[in-house]
Amino acid sequence: MVLQPSEGHYRDWSHGRLGPWCSPTGSPAPLSCETGCGEGSWILVCRLLVPTQVSLLSMEEDIDTRKINNSFLRDHSYATEADIISTVEFNHTGELLATGDKGGRVVIFQREQESKNQVHRRGEYNVYSTFQSHEPEFDYLKSLEIEEKINKIRWLPQQNAAYFLLSTNDKTVKLWKVSERDKRPEGYNLKDEEGRLRDPATITTLRVPVLRPMDLMVEATPRRVFANAHTYHINSISVNSDYETYMSADDLRINLWNFEITNQSFNIVDIKPANMEELTEVITAAEFHPHHCNTFVYSSSKGTIRLCDMRASALCDRHTKFFEEPEDPSNRSFFSEIISSISDVKFSHSGRYIMTRDYLTVKVWDLNMENRPIETYQVHDYLRSKLCSLYENDCIFDKFECVWNGSDSVIMTGSYNNFFRMFDRNTKRDVTLEASRENSKPRAILKPRKVCVGGKRRKDEISVDSLDFSKKILHTAWHPSENIIAVAATNNLYIFQDKVN
Repeated sequence: MVLQPSEGHYRDWSHGRLGPWCSPTGSPAPLSCETGCGEGSWILVCRLLVPTQVSLLSMEEDIDTRKINNSFLRDHSYATEADIISTVEFNHTGELLATGDKGGRVVIFQREQESKNQVHRRGEYNVYSTFQSHEPEFDYLKSLEIEEKINKIRWLPQQNAAYFLLSTNDKTVKLWKVSERDKRPEGYNLKDEEGRLRDPATITTLRVPVLRPMDLMVEATPRRVFANAHTYHINSISVNSDYETYMSADDLRINLWNFEITNQSFNIVDIKPANMEELTEVITAAEFHPHHCNTFVYSSSKGTIRLCDMRASALCDRHTKFFEEPEDPSNRSFFSEIISSISDVKFSHSGRYIMTRDYLTVKVWDLNMENRPIETYQVHDYLRSKLCSLYENDCIFDKFECVWNGSDSVIMTGSYNNFFRMFDRNTKRDVTLEASRENSKPRAILKPRKVCVGGKRRKDEISVDSLDFSKKILHTAWHPSENIIAVAATNNLYIFQDKVN
């Protein structure tokens, strides 16, 4: 796979400034899929930086200043802990892309509309809205700090002109409405042009208020706040296919919410033992079936997946199906239990398969076969010899996500050194790409990366001892219908597009 250069852009929103365009691009070895992600080449459409902690006013003032100091771009010191992207999610049409960060902010990017004069700009995303979703809190009863970090974002299908999304930190889920306003009322009877109340005695005529055009304004308003229902940290939220309910999962419990009711939820899973010393596993991820509103799955730190049916019982502690792969005794080690923990679980768009990600592999399960996965993909098996050092620096506890493409034929997940992996389920081919700032230069060619385990290292290979474990791709997203992917690397958001689009 060779990434070719083409005309593109990067945008730096770190200080509210728009940068000049420069785009490395790429062409992968064919990853055949029904939507055509393989025959063309992958192009880095743009590199977006999540806005740092600056005032929105200063961002608006600088938004038309299309200049930037390129030497500033190479300085990593401006990226703070709060700027690190913690979740990425496309909406159901793919026109909007939302990111959440550790600073509690949600940044929404909107796709450029295609025009006759700028056909190549289709696929680029610009900042659409930025708002503070969560603030740091303190639980005085438990003397516990609650971080503002956004753990998950989930979009609701668009029903009208406004957009709705759920965002959550460790304790509280919020429903946000994002709407546009391009008109304002004028001609009030009881107020003057500046909004101050007029003396009724001075009003001698009756005026009919009219709507006047104004500059487009995007407003984000919290419509619901779902709080005080989780003792432990929320790790997942999932919108049901009935679009009336959603669930939130923490380490030991899963709650079912109605969108219209904020003061109570229904507990559907509770694995907390009577004696906490007997605790052997925790819930790591949960998701509703894409079509059946009564079915959901949740994964555990023991590497197991449970499929539950809410029609069978009000409390779904007893699973309907139990998916677990027997451990190979020859691979048994001190780290076996840690690396078998599932960090993400996703239903396929068809609802027939489940994909899970543990530390070293991605597995695809058929809902009709519980004893073993039908497909297993090694993400970075070369790290098996490095587990001891990864345990010492806590990297072994990293939670990588995984995503399907629109046709369920290709899966993608992240790795270290800003690598991310793609696996074609049909051809069984795979490729490793790098979302690297250093390679984001005009006319740069990005080649597929290979890791050398031992012996002689080729020129285009990188030694496993040279991998940077502080650079990791934990969060990725795939456009629901097209071959556009979003990859989060620290505070950078890379958007790649298949050239055939």
